[in-house]
Amino acid sequence: MAVEKKGDRYIETVGRRKTSTARVRITKSERSGITINDKTDSEYFPVEKLRLIVRDPLTTSKISQKFKITAIVNGGGISSQAQAIRHGIARALVEFDQELRKNLKQAGFLKRDPRVKERRKFGLKKARKAPQWSKR
Repeated sequence: MAVEKKGDRYIETVGRRKTSTARVRITKSERSGITINDKTDSEYFPVEKLRLIVRDPLTTSKISQKFKITAIVNGGGISSQAQAIRHGIARALVEFDQELRKNLKQAGFLKRDPRVKERRKFGLKKARKAPQWSKR
């Protein structure tokens, strides 16, 4: 959904993973940068692996355009938040340029990962773990 606001054209999308939800805005800019919940990506994700997950769509698409990326993310843990942001960025890039869809889809960034923790059932200790059985 492209929105015109104060002369700036930006694309806003939603990315999800487990219980994390990320609202991602992409704006064309002279300098590229990623801001997550009003912090830089290196402040928000202290682990380099998570920062690489967030930047994956940009490196996979090999896009020469520079973007200012702003994300508001909540819910879940930091790993699922990074994957939710990746999902949102990939969706926004496809909205920006449809030709990027093939590479991003092959990499698996456009699919919302449906794996979620299974709920605990009555009479069991966890989702599937049963109490120890005794014959007598």
